[in-house]
Amino acid sequence: MKYPMTRQGAEALEVELKQLKSVVRPQLSQAIAEARELGDLKENAEYHAAREQQGMVEARIRDIEGRLSNAQVIDITSIPHTGKVIFGTTISIANVDTDEEVVYQIVGEDEADIKSGKISVASPIARALIGKEEGDVVAVRTPGGVVEYEIVEVRHQ
Repeated sequence: MKYPMTRQGAEALEVELKQLKSVVRPQLSQAIAEARELGDLKENAEYHAAREQQGMVEARIRDIEGRLSNAQVIDITSIPHTGKVIFGTTISIANVDTDEEVVYQIVGEDEADIKSGKISVASPIARALIGKEEGDVVAVRTPGGVVEYEIVEVRHQ
């Protein structure tokens, strides 16, 4: 099964993967070799720390490779703008009661970061917005009750 991912999300993972393989992995191999030269490996904290870090780096490399191989990369800038909320769009929504406006980009689950304004396509607010258009009012069930938002703008960026 393929999972949706924005072009920016895929590029960020590729950059991290390249860094891990070409910089971090060789540094750890060097650190392990130097720690080995210090002698008795049973009581060598540097060796054990480097080996543990190496295991975490290798697991992260496998994780990134798995995510990229199962990703369906969607470049929102190549999709014609219709004013409809779809995966990858950036939307401005206004709380109908308070007029407070927020901006979110709908991204894949792995890319979600509310502090950066990126919400998961599986989140309740994204599920409520998908398929709607600029000017629509959408009711979103939140832990605090139902909140109505008006879709102010939909951008493909």
